[in-house]
Amino acid sequence: MSEPLRIVVLISGNGSNLQAIIEAIQQQALPARICAVISNNPNAPGLEHARAAGIPTQVIDHKIFPDRAAFDAALQNAIDLLTPQLVVLAGFMRILGSAFTAHYEGRMLNIHPSLLPAFTGLNTHQRALEARITEHGASVHFVTRELDGGPVIIQARVPILDNDTIKILAQRVLNAEHCIYPLAIRWFAEGRLRLTQGKVMLDGLFLPTPVNYQHELSAP
Repeated sequence: MSEPLRIVVLISGNGSNLQAIIEAIQQQALPARICAVISNNPNAPGLEHARAAGIPTQVIDHKIFPDRAAFDAALQNAIDLLTPQLVVLAGFMRILGSAFTAHYEGRMLNIHPSLLPAFTGLNTHQRALEARITEHGASVHFVTRELDGGPVIIQARVPILDNDTIKILAQRVLNAEHCIYPLAIRWFAEGRLRLTQGKVMLDGLFLPTPVNYQHELSAP
């Protein structure tokens, strides 16, 4: 692309993935520009990451709306005024309605802390430990109306070690997230990634399975 990809990032919390995206842009590893960071939580610490980087921020507090549809409509209006080419969910903890997800189909990504389709929803690290499995990880996927059910683009796998706690495992997965999310966004920015017929297409080919990110992700 001759111009950087225009993206809007939605957050609810600490914004560590937002920071990873900001750093990738600053290091010229991601040809994108964040038009704005929008949060449904006025106290989201991640808003400070945006402000420190000179990125405009908005707060659309879901608590002031009578229902989910009204919040979705206000959020959609705010995003559309920014004319982004991609919407990036980075720890955005609100379930979005089918009309909203349909509006951005093929133009909205999410990252989830599990190897989807395993452990959709919340408390993924606790559930992975309770299941006594040996491998966990993170997934980047296109957003569809099905919660955490959109086509998966890329996954990073991390081991579950004998002495792992939820906190230790969560940090290991977060390290993986910080690698794969900017990479997936870069593919989209470069025109290599798109959603076609409900399937992931990368470099002109449909992906039979998600890309398996190969990197040293065992620490800490």
